Amino acid sequence: MKTIGILAGEASGDLLGAALMRVLSERFPNLHFVGIGGPAMIKAGCQSLFDIEQLSVMGFFEPLRRLPQLIKMRSALYHYFIQHPPDIFIGIDSPDFNLGLEKKLHDAGIPTVHYVSPSVWAWRRYRIHKIKKAVDLMLTLFPFEKKFYDEHHVPACYVGHPLANAIPIENNKIAARQALQIDEQKTYVALLPGSRSQEIKYMAKPFLLAAKRIHEKNPNICFLTSHVNAAREKMFNHFYQQYAKDLPLLSFIKRSHEVLAAADVAMVTSGTATLEAMLFKKPMVIAYCMSTPTYWLAKRLVKSAYIGLPNLLANDSIVPELIQHEATPDRLADCLLDYFEHPENTEKLIEKFTELHHLLRLDSSQMFVDEISRLCSDHKLQ
Repeated sequence: MKTIGILAGEASGDLLGAALMRVLSERFPNLHFVGIGGPAMIKAGCQSLFDIEQLSVMGFFEPLRRLPQLIKMRSALYHYFIQHPPDIFIGIDSPDFNLGLEKKLHDAGIPTVHYVSPSVWAWRRYRIHKIKKAVDLMLTLFPFEKKFYDEHHVPACYVGHPLANAIPIENNKIAARQALQIDEQKTYVALLPGSRSQEIKYMAKPFLLAAKRIHEKNPNICFLTSHVNAAREKMFNHFYQQYAKDLPLLSFIKRSHEVLAAADVAMVTSGTATLEAMLFKKPMVIAYCMSTPTYWLAKRLVKSAYIGLPNLLANDSIVPELIQHEATPDRLADCLLDYFEHPENTEKLIEKFTELHHLLRLDSSQMFVDEISRLCSDHKLQ
């Protein structure tokens, strides 16, 4: 095995892709990775044919505006991989883009792996038929996903979540505060509005107004935030200057883990950050807002009772979820302040988070290598 095609479409996928690249390189020296990656994957050695930002779109209707560009990009990638066939192709998340490409490459005889299951168990379940035709192997991060694929006879392996191994079971809050050079004695709330520009567009205002209400009720509380890059920080700062310019808020770039470790509680946009907050054992409020047409369509299609990963893993409402019109500044503030007013509930929640952390702590690196090696062996590529 010499060449791996690999494609991630957003920041969380970039981090997962970089970790996967490193473990594969340890097993198969001198591998060449080519496709689309962000800063982490490029640093790990990925030859990125396009800027990852061109794929960072969300929702149902927003991607339609860029559909011609996305179709052109996928066509260019397909022709590249047909002309320069990789030994295996790994698509990371971004299912609406990756699965179509994987189907074409699979039909051309290139083994395909999809890493990070789409939420097919929650909505648009008909996609399972496309997945079955597009991938030779689905690598899932969570156990409930593996169960779903088994029921539909799609080859899948639950590999655990790399973050569960990267983040220690015990959280060192003081060390994180020292690393950020912030006051070790203050009370902090983490504000994590998301890594995509459209998430910040919808979440920054309610998060900042909620933070203002929290600070009005408890002036001793301060706030921390972290963003994936300077552009996202600038975008968030625009809302900060408009809605909460007097709020005691410290902002960082690419330090979300330290911000979560340093915080006492968190206000988080639904997504990978909810898992990170859980692994850092931080009581949280999960929120999500989107365009009105997207929301009403999602409400008709989504079959899952929960959107937050802690609730999905627990199969129970262990942390508040406020979606669309429910994600008002007052509701967000009240739910978050409840943690400070009822510390006994916080202790029970941390115990549950620890239990779930252990559930996700598999030897992911070895499982990656074993499964991909087996697939390559089946196709006589080693």
